Amino acid sequence: MKKSRPHSEQEGELVVPKSVAVIMDGNGRWAKQAGLERIRGHERGIDAVRTTVTECARLGVEALVLYAFSEENWQRPKREVDMLFRLLKRFLVEERATLMDNRIRLLHSGRRERLAADVLRLLDETIAMTADNDGMRLSLAISYGGRQELVDAMRALARKVAAGDLLPDAIDERAIHAALYHPELPDPDVLIRTAGEQRISNFLLWQVSYAELHVSDVCWPEFGKEHLLAAFRDYGRRVRKFGKVL
Repeated sequence: MKKSRPHSEQEGELVVPKSVAVIMDGNGRWAKQAGLERIRGHERGIDAVRTTVTECARLGVEALVLYAFSEENWQRPKREVDMLFRLLKRFLVEERATLMDNRIRLLHSGRRERLAADVLRLLDETIAMTADNDGMRLSLAISYGGRQELVDAMRALARKVAAGDLLPDAIDERAIHAALYHPELPDPDVLIRTAGEQRISNFLLWQVSYAELHVSDVCWPEFGKEHLLAAFRDYGRRVRKFGKVL
């Protein structure tokens, strides 16, 4: 059962989800509409990331997963990919104070093999710096794909079976969940997607099986506090049955 958490009059009576996932869509579209290069949309999107992260932490969200760079995004033009990772490296350094001030613990979801050494170094440094923070857990999904995560989980289980450490008949939902990138994170209560698109795009395929979907029409660079609160209010109106009859 969801619990209401009262905040300011402007926020009203909110039902704050325990876990939130966000597909940050529309950076390029926003830039095109403004007559700018696509990368300008990604730059502007960092402000929306900061707002969403700090507001979720302030409101008491326990876990937030942001879809930052998908496995499919590697197919984009090299110039755009390079600029995206330059922005990521800048974010990992410049936002350290924000993470520490809000007691946020940083995590990474995704495959590390394709990430450059300098990206991994900054990512690991920031993760280590925030490891003792006891507030919200923020997972950046970088070089991430839901199908790829399941493939990696199946491979891990297959290695255990081959080594004699796991019986095939012992593979159940709990075993699969435990083999995911971050099984300690709660499944998302709500999945937010911006720019009006209504698809999951290979994001957290296992974890969002019972997430409530909220689609915002605004592009990610325009996503602010009021849009986050609107998503939470929408979530608060949902009746979550999980396949049962209430």
